[in-house]
Amino acid sequence: MKSLLFVCALLVLFVSVLSMAEEEREFKQFQKTYFKTYHSQEEYDHRFVIFKKNLKQAKEMDAKDPHASFGVTKFSDLSQEEFSSFYLMPKSSLKNTLRQQLSADDDRLPVWQSPSHIQALPTSYDWRSKGMVTPVYNQAQCGSCWAFSTTENIESMWAIAGHTLTTLSTQQIVSCDQVDAGCGGGDPPTAYQYVHGAGGLEYLKDYPYTSSAGVSGKCKFDKADLAVQISNWTYVITSPREEMQVQQWTYTNGPPSICVDASTWSNYKGGVISTKSLCGKALDHCVQITGWDVQSGMNVWVVRNSWGTDWGYSGYLYVGMGSEVCGIAQKVTSSVI
Repeated sequence: MKSLLFVCALLVLFVSVLSMAEEEREFKQFQKTYFKTYHSQEEYDHRFVIFKKNLKQAKEMDAKDPHASFGVTKFSDLSQEEFSSFYLMPKSSLKNTLRQQLSADDDRLPVWQSPSHIQALPTSYDWRSKGMVTPVYNQAQCGSCWAFSTTENIESMWAIAGHTLTTLSTQQIVSCDQVDAGCGGGDPPTAYQYVHGAGGLEYLKDYPYTSSAGVSGKCKFDKADLAVQISNWTYVITSPREEMQVQQWTYTNGPPSICVDASTWSNYKGGVISTKSLCGKALDHCVQITGWDVQSGMNVWVVRNSWGTDWGYSGYLYVGMGSEVCGIAQKVTSSVI
């Protein structure tokens, strides 16, 4: 009996050693893939502990959502607190919910009125195929997603209105919008209001993005360099969960700005996020819907992110449609050209 127990203990130890060796192999491959360098053994050990924790979480998420794939990404050596601090916004950044605002001020808030006749929509539709979406951006370690989401929407709406598709200055909004908090977070409605009040946005080439390290920067806006203007902005939906109305807007008008709960997106590798329990409705990130498609037999939203092309599907992800996964129909807005 003692010898059997000894053999079992040896087997457990052997499996544990193999597991640790595999994890370290994955960690070293992660470093190579994403050009990660640590300056001391202490820092290496610290990041390795976080990496293993994220790997375990990704495997648990994989088990919960059979349609999505979670695993090693460029964020895998960041703790959840670090990831949220660098790449998401404080949950207080977004103003009151639309429902609260409407009850407080029904007459002043612009809300899109959907057509009385609901038209049949195609199975898939994507504004990228029409040349109305700019390349994926990278906000880097700055909570400026709200400004990117706003800028991306204006770029698309400007092109759809008959102008040349062009890249615009997100930095202008980050540095010059005094209502919002730059890298500390913000809200698309007040960003639209800033753009309208400023007279428009400059080209990206004239006012490039400089907040990658998390510094909002001083405003250097030059009205003489304005490239585009907007006439107004609007809410696309009047209450949460109206995904059909978001679909109608997208098809009829263009790619809207949306705000979501992206707290678990750091582990996303591919597939369709379809399980609501994987992310809640505490909005902390703003992105852009470019259309919809069918993946794995499901209707899905095609979502453009601002974390660079080395994440997801070259910067995009799929989110299941119809169940308000990740709060995807909580806050949907657009500029009006």
